[in-house]
Amino acid sequence: MDNNKLHIVSLGCTKNLVDTEVMMGKLQNFSLTDNNEEADVIIVNTCGFIEAAKEESINTVLTLHNQRKKDSLLVMAGCLSERYKEELAAAMPEVDIFTGVGDYDRIDELLKEKKNSFSDEVFLIDGQERVVTGSSYHAYIKLSEGCNQTCSFCAIPSFKGKLRSRDLDSVAKEVESLVAKGYYDFSFVSQDSSSYLRDQGVRDGLSLLIQRIELIEGVKSARILYLYPSTTTKTLIDNIAKSSIFHNYFDMPIQHINDDMLKMMKRGFGKEKTIELLEHMKSKPGAFIRTSFIVGHPRETKEMFEEMCAFAQNFGFDRINVFAYSDEEGTDAYEVEEKIDPLIIEKRAEILGEIAKEAMELSLEKEIGTTCKIVIDSPSQEHESLLSAKKLMWAPEIDGEILVNDKEIEEELEFGLIYEAKITEKVGDFLTASVIAKES
Repeated sequence: MDNNKLHIVSLGCTKNLVDTEVMMGKLQNFSLTDNNEEADVIIVNTCGFIEAAKEESINTVLTLHNQRKKDSLLVMAGCLSERYKEELAAAMPEVDIFTGVGDYDRIDELLKEKKNSFSDEVFLIDGQERVVTGSSYHAYIKLSEGCNQTCSFCAIPSFKGKLRSRDLDSVAKEVESLVAKGYYDFSFVSQDSSSYLRDQGVRDGLSLLIQRIELIEGVKSARILYLYPSTTTKTLIDNIAKSSIFHNYFDMPIQHINDDMLKMMKRGFGKEKTIELLEHMKSKPGAFIRTSFIVGHPRETKEMFEEMCAFAQNFGFDRINVFAYSDEEGTDAYEVEEKIDPLIIEKRAEILGEIAKEAMELSLEKEIGTTCKIVIDSPSQEHESLLSAKKLMWAPEIDGEILVNDKEIEEELEFGLIYEAKITEKVGDFLTASVIAKES
């Protein structure tokens, strides 16, 4: 068994990545390989969120099947197989083992027994060892699973179930064990992070989380991803701003700004209160605000769309994600007859995409001349003499890249360390920086 080679692919969101890392933790007797053609076991942790993600998941599985060696095992895990278990089992004989979102910590048993498994329980990480990938200093920490919201366009609660939060101690213990391995930067994630602990009767669980994480020596940097407007409070925003460890990093997907559309989307909050929260975030020193919008939801008029564009353009977001509406069975929006023509949806996504690009450009330009903390990740793929870094405040991979092209200190620059740097200019989508000092 020791020589067995494992090829594992994680699709979709960072929450999926955490589950993939739990599977890797369970399969440490396998050696990992990037070459899928030599692997004895191939696992694809799938995404079942929207049409494009579903297609990517199925195409990935079929491509890997076509290239795999004889007698290897192909496993389809995660959200897509949970959502369409009966249909996929019937339609995809290429797959040897199907498993959903409840058995990540039993993957070793499933491989031995070569059987499908869909636990009724949702898997919540608690003490399982993970193999953290992609970074020597940053890790994602999953707070909860499932969601109590009833957004018209979202199918997640149908296969992830209701909100189930991890205990604060379980989260803290995981952070402590990762700090002991040298990790110091953490992103806290879930489907709806601002509802953390509400299922246990605690109203402002994230404020408790902030206090608890601040007690852990060795945590130098943290951010919370995926706040939900109607469960985010001004108190929470204040507590993030007061924290010495959590950045003023506010990631709140608002999906739209037109009042009627927010009601149709069942977002729980109208325009006025949404803007009030965003303005409160914006008032915090050095605030960084990321959001997402959906274009082409059923009944979205030209006027509604234009209102959203104007807001996206004028508010001053640092980053904007744009999603084209995807018609998902089992959702309220799926039942609505007045659908928008796909070509119009595509055009709207393009228009808002341009606004999102401009917002990022403006945000990056504001950084020029400032001094900030950065972490150097690796040599740059842009040029061999440059180093690739990110602003410590930013989330990995999604917020941008800083190219280090100069330094004022004698010593060699090292990967994974925090440096004080001056942002010198903007080149295309990149910022350039000169390192001033190493953080003590």
